[in-house]
Amino acid sequence: MSTSGGLEVWRGGVNTWECDAMGHMNVRFYVARAMEGLVGLAGALGLNGAFRERATATLLVKDHHIRFQREARAGAPLHMVAGVLDVQECEARFLQLLIHSTTGELAASFQTVVTHVTARDERAFPWSESARLALERLRIKAPDGAAPRSLGLAPSAGRACLAEAEALNLVRLGAGAIGSGDCDVFGRMRPEVMVGRVSDGVPGLGAVLRAGAGEGASERPSGIGGAVLEYRIAYLAWPRAGDRYIIRSGLAAVGDKAHHYVHWMLNPETGRAWGSSEAVAISLDLAARRIIPISPADQALLRTRITPGLTF
Repeated sequence: MSTSGGLEVWRGGVNTWECDAMGHMNVRFYVARAMEGLVGLAGALGLNGAFRERATATLLVKDHHIRFQREARAGAPLHMVAGVLDVQECEARFLQLLIHSTTGELAASFQTVVTHVTARDERAFPWSESARLALERLRIKAPDGAAPRSLGLAPSAGRACLAEAEALNLVRLGAGAIGSGDCDVFGRMRPEVMVGRVSDGVPGLGAVLRAGAGEGASERPSGIGGAVLEYRIAYLAWPRAGDRYIIRSGLAAVGDKAHHYVHWMLNPETGRAWGSSEAVAISLDLAARRIIPISPADQALLRTRITPGLTF
């Protein structure tokens, strides 16, 4: 797959401590790389101070669409190129391509929607003329592998809230608080923290969905893990240090090879959503590094655990 074109905005590699039990870089660090790349892209737009503590204007991430193509394992050298897919009065959709530096293969792609806002109160305002000209110069065409496959680009349905989570009896995936180390220079939770908290709770989700199935219930054998193929994240509000969160999740669909999950990160004090995400995930043979089809028995079981009406 060709990944030519675009401005290089990040270069580095994968640390051992960034890899999870599946042996590859955890999704939170993919998002962290995208955020570093966003700083580089802002510089190319002439917004060199957009992510500094005393900035008056910045880029606030509104939405991420991520497709994972090739695993990134410990020691893998990577780099990122980026460009612009669309420009609106106060928003832009960026394309960020994370590439295996030694082979040129695409590791992951991000479609990142940002809003141009005042740094402290998040008030949207139009791009300057110079920034708009720079945005137009950085136009890029997305390769086929960066286009949505199973998840669309439509905005979140906006149903995520505590009352709806209770009504749907969604699984309690996680709970905790945002610490000062989880926040950026403006005091807002960093985007990778949200997906990281979801990732921390996912290993137990399958067990919860299979619980109470009775004799003959399928259990995941040793040597079998999981991976995400595609992710969609909507950032709906921004918790700060000391704010609490709960994560409620459910199974939206199941196919021959993949599961479709929806996760809501909620504010337990107000009942409103901090964010909503959806993921297409597969089972992975950890030795062969291959996708394992879902057995007919597991498909039948999991279809009884689908939450009707669950939306991103």
